[in-house]
Amino acid sequence: MVITATEVNKLRNMTGAGMMDCKKALTEANGDFEAAIDILRKKGQKVSAARSGNATSEGIILTNISKDGSTGKLLAFACETEPVSKTDLFKDLAKSIFDAAIEKNVKSADEINALKLKDGRTVEENIVDLTGKIGEKLVIAAYENISAEKVVDYVHSNGKLGVLVAFKNTNGANVSEVGKDVAMQIAAMKPIAVDKDEVDESTVQREIEIGKEQARAEGKPENMLEKIALGKLNKFYKDNTLLNQEFVKDSSKTIRQVLEGVSKGLTVSAFKRISVSK
Repeated sequence: MVITATEVNKLRNMTGAGMMDCKKALTEANGDFEAAIDILRKKGQKVSAARSGNATSEGIILTNISKDGSTGKLLAFACETEPVSKTDLFKDLAKSIFDAAIEKNVKSADEINALKLKDGRTVEENIVDLTGKIGEKLVIAAYENISAEKVVDYVHSNGKLGVLVAFKNTNGANVSEVGKDVAMQIAAMKPIAVDKDEVDESTVQREIEIGKEQARAEGKPENMLEKIALGKLNKFYKDNTLLNQEFVKDSSKTIRQVLEGVSKGLTVSAFKRISVSK
């Protein structure tokens, strides 16, 4: 049967798919719009599978803090290229997914794909459909949910890096300002743990062995290698654990000292740092 330009344009407006794809789908479906939509959705599934190995190094970060400030959520929705990340289709789907996660108080990324959005279809189905329309791999790159006495969020100006910081022992202190400073510190300095006792043991042993090898290469005596390596390990803790890092805004203080200056005993109980950029 002959498919008119008007019919093709109607399907395009309904689905957002390309003109040629719409014409082929309508032709295959003998002009049946519902069947054509199913064909386009199947195409989306094929596109999704074909691009499954592609890198997703662009996208957006969304954060949310509950009204009482005790719970924070963070979502990273990723795609392959920057132009796609700036489209309304991409941003609207990201917001719809995050709104559903907030409404259902989702705890982990594993729960998100099965959530139903306002159109009655699941997150996974919506992602497949949009993949078919834009021809790029789309993924929920990360999702975090933190609860504490107070949680502070931060999204970098490029929209591709987000941080959640959980505080304890606030003693009623307003931690909004220092919270932003600490979140920005995490964004910039990439700590691997809150404090040294949270660093994975395998990482500790690796750093000790590296320290020993460095000292050995410098010609240090064998009986001094362990001591030298432990000294290097302390430097590693200072550089890579949040509370022991020098405060970016004032290198005379550590983050631990900055927090103590706000309220005695105030500290960070956890943090999450997520980036979708290269």
